[in-house]
Amino acid sequence: MLEDFGARAGCAWRETDEADTDLETILQNLLSGQYAYPVRIVSFNPVEGWSRDATSDVADALARRAADTDAEISSALQDFIAANATRRFDMQLVPTFLGT
Repeated sequence: MLEDFGARAGCAWRETDEADTDLETILQNLLSGQYAYPVRIVSFNPVEGWSRDATSDVADALARRAADTDAEISSALQDFIAANATRRFDMQLVPTFLGT
């Protein structure tokens, strides 16, 4: 997960425990605020020797989850979905407000 930490810190790849890298866990972590400003998500398997950009797949799954469960989506995740989803989902995104 490449995350944007703001103008002063910039972007950095977040380390994640190998056991917590399945799609369901990533979605839960995004929805719970573990990753606040995702930029890019890369999937890889060094044993099989491949890697690929999974950003759109995760954005699609996140949008689908929001549409199916009425999950609260932060404005940063709304921006992530808008910038990266490959399909249009009929959903009403409910913004969360941090610190209120």
